[in-house]
Amino acid sequence: MKYWKKLTHQELHNRVDKALSENVDFTKDTSLGYPASKLDDKVFYSDAPFLKDAPTLKTYVANPNHIGCHTLGSSEKAFKGTQEIEREVLEILAVDMFKLENEQFDGYIAPGGTEANIQAMWVFRNYFSNKFDAKNSEIAILASQDTHYSIPKGSNILSIDLLTIPVTFENRVIDELALEKIVKNAVNEGKKYFIVISNLATTMFGSVDNPDVYTNLLEKLDLQYKLHIDGAYGGFVYPFSNKESTINFSNPKICSITIDAHKMLQAPYGTGVYLCRKGLIENVLTKEAEYVEGMDLTLCGSRSGANAIAVFMILFTYGPYGWYEKISILMMRTKWLCKQLDQLNIKYFREENMNIVTIHSEFIPEDIALKYDLVPEQHNDKNKWYKVVIMDHVEIDNLMQLINALKKQIQI
Repeated sequence: MKYWKKLTHQELHNRVDKALSENVDFTKDTSLGYPASKLDDKVFYSDAPFLKDAPTLKTYVANPNHIGCHTLGSSEKAFKGTQEIEREVLEILAVDMFKLENEQFDGYIAPGGTEANIQAMWVFRNYFSNKFDAKNSEIAILASQDTHYSIPKGSNILSIDLLTIPVTFENRVIDELALEKIVKNAVNEGKKYFIVISNLATTMFGSVDNPDVYTNLLEKLDLQYKLHIDGAYGGFVYPFSNKESTINFSNPKICSITIDAHKMLQAPYGTGVYLCRKGLIENVLTKEAEYVEGMDLTLCGSRSGANAIAVFMILFTYGPYGWYEKISILMMRTKWLCKQLDQLNIKYFREENMNIVTIHSEFIPEDIALKYDLVPEQHNDKNKWYKVVIMDHVEIDNLMQLINALKKQIQI
């Protein structure tokens, strides 16, 4: 690890205080040109005594705006202190977690994985347009049927066709024969450029796509493509549970990665991450944003700097070894649940290095699903799966309650 380490509580306090001191202070500075201020004092008590021991909450009150992208060019100088912390966070994720070379990344803390995925597709669409003069009708998105709904949402917004690839029912792997047929049909219909979305853990199954399945075919057919990894769910799990993983920037074909900090990292909701290699994000420069210092290269524009501070606090509180230990505990609990299900002859799917167990619906009565808040694949009578997600609050005692309920059902 080059940048990620564990810091003491006091070191974290000092780092955030230093960053805030480098930002504009709306209570003291003469700042007449910004359409912004700290949070309203009539609602948010900025002098609350507990704030001195709560760096993230203190940052929310200070209300820094991280508009733009802070890994490229200049940025709004009013918030330079917390912007620097965002860069530090992105550096840890890009270099230490996802194996990119120093200073060879761009990205930002996005308001969630949905935006980060759409940002990736936006970048690639514009890349094909700028480099090859491609029309939208010549570009297609490739993604599996288990892919997150942000991908069809992005397809709709960007006016690019989505080609959905079937997966096998039991093991959720991409159907390679169907993929080849779909791609060849698309080429015959005029598609020339492909945006590939490969899943680093789907939200329903925790299944992990093999990106080589896509890239090998597209290269065999001599087709232009860009590869994005949707690690919104698995990005903070898989690199630690599977040390042999090559689903990272060490694979030169991977162009960008999405991660969600508000899932496994337990940051506040509205905290995603978009990372990409240098030379790509410029394709979405909004030249019309002339009043913004630097370049606005993001979909959202204005965004809270406090989300970056929250990720910083979590990463540096644990450090890499503390985080590995946390993920290892979740893997142990997941294996325990699978062992119990095996003993009951209950069918399920589980990706070996992920903390989601998805059970065949025929083994889960509706009352048990409701009691334990098991999430169905579909909210209708066609549902075939229920998932259990082993998060930090889900201990073996909780899982034992579910197992005991299933045992009673089997005995009836």
